[in-house]
Amino acid sequence: MPGMNPNEIRVAGTGRILTAPLGTRPPVDLTGDWVAPWRDLGYTSTDGIRFNKKDKIDPVDTWQSVSPARFVYSDRDLTVKFALLQLNEDTLPFFFGGDVVKETAEGSKLYMYQVASEPKKDERMLGVEFADGDAIKYRFTIARGQVTETEEFQLTRTASVKLGITFTALSVDNAAPLATWLTNDPAFAK
Repeated sequence: MPGMNPNEIRVAGTGRILTAPLGTRPPVDLTGDWVAPWRDLGYTSTDGIRFNKKDKIDPVDTWQSVSPARFVYSDRDLTVKFALLQLNEDTLPFFFGGDVVKETAEGSKLYMYQVASEPKKDERMLGVEFADGDAIKYRFTIARGQVTETEEFQLTRTASVKLGITFTALSVDNAAPLATWLTNDPAFAK
């Protein structure tokens, strides 16, 4: 029933962010786990995850009216922003844009990541999952996207390193959704 209902207020108490190669199948329900090749990106800052959808709507102006006669959709941006707190073989390449961490020599236990001198396309999938208590769960999946912005990170004595990332959804094709929400939230029952 529409209107004020405190049972429909959600708090994303716990959650996680995952990434996978393009074309990886996300879980089809809320009970299954995100299986390989999905990779959990680990801890994020207490700022959580910020979603942003921006549509650019251009007015069609006419000589006969001071108000637009109609609007034309010219652009849609869907972004997810977050800050990763762990440094590892998944998070550093995700932040810097591709390539892989390699051991310098077999058995050396010395690892190297090289930041490319020229940007490379690093498209992948993104999954976000959060729960409100034990019963309500949400899963959000972007089928194709890329890191489009990174924040500067700071190395200090008093705070953890934060890899601030903006991930932007890209169209798979005109028939496929830009993103998908999956939930067992009873607020959506008709």
